[in-house]
Amino acid sequence: MSSHDREVQYHLQLRPGDVGRYVLLPGDPGRCEPIAALFDDAQHVASNREYTTWTGTLGGEKVSVVSTGIGCPSASIAVEELVKLGADTFIRVGTSGAIQPGTPPGQLAVVTAAIRDEGTSSHYLPIEFPAVAHPQVVDALAQAARNTGASYRLGVSQSKDSFYGEVEPQRMPMAARLEDRWNAWVAGGAICSEMEAAAIFVLGSIHRVRTGGLMHMWSEGDDEDADRQRFLATSVEALRVLIADDRAGRQWP
Repeated sequence: MSSHDREVQYHLQLRPGDVGRYVLLPGDPGRCEPIAALFDDAQHVASNREYTTWTGTLGGEKVSVVSTGIGCPSASIAVEELVKLGADTFIRVGTSGAIQPGTPPGQLAVVTAAIRDEGTSSHYLPIEFPAVAHPQVVDALAQAARNTGASYRLGVSQSKDSFYGEVEPQRMPMAARLEDRWNAWVAGGAICSEMEAAAIFVLGSIHRVRTGGLMHMWSEGDDEDADRQRFLATSVEALRVLIADDRAGRQWP
């Protein structure tokens, strides 16, 4: 194997220079191109398995979007390899289920922390260690939502491993336990349920990189096209905010 081949990250099939330091992380590979369309000079870089990468610029700064597939195992692989390539700011972007009754249609979740209701992050740190977003990214996401006029709330997400364990708990052998835990998330004030944030946040702590999450909380009555466009625009606007903060030398205290 040549030294050039050894530079290629095994799963992402990316080389040094292929991505920027700022990366959006949707789960769905099909969401990468619509996000990249909001960049300047976007180009498709690589596709392998569930991982699709596009890179462009915003205000002259290189930025990327990389899909992670579904769940914490594949999301953690993406972050590990992106960190090796020099990325240091990650925003998980995706659709989630609203947890709190009465969540307005189209509302976004700016995720401040995640319930580690999954298995991947326990291979990195004991379960007592919290999965928290970087405050500078949280602040940038909230500012971006205000800039785009998106309705949003800050709060905790539940990161889980089983999609159908959430949406069809009654047919599971552990139905009572699943429903009891769901009721606990509701009572505790968690705002949305998704499948990747906990591992991404824990890796952020370990690697000393910035992480955050922006979720479209699906609920009855959503205007799917309009809500999706506002959601994507807000995720890209958050990168603009972070780039401006970094260029100005603004540091979170």
